[in-house]
Amino acid sequence: MREKIHPKYEETEIRCACGNTFKTHSTRKNIQVGICSMCHPFYTGSQKLVDTAGRVDKFQQRMAKTLAVQAEMDSKKNKKK
Repeated sequence: MREKIHPKYEETEIRCACGNTFKTHSTRKNIQVGICSMCHPFYTGSQKLVDTAGRVDKFQQRMAKTLAVQAEMDSKKNKKK
């Protein structure tokens, strides 16, 4: 490796917006992040679950209405003939 062209690799402190700090190594002296493993919903278990069953029910209701309207239109077309 060539000398004096690489950045200095040193111990650094990472700070999260929640107040958590930890040390690691980097070329930057201090790093500030907006979210970390101590406050991220995936790691804390406070993840918001989506009600997929409600979405499926709504879709099926819309589909039933659409099919009913289509059947009504078909019956009107058949009466005209």
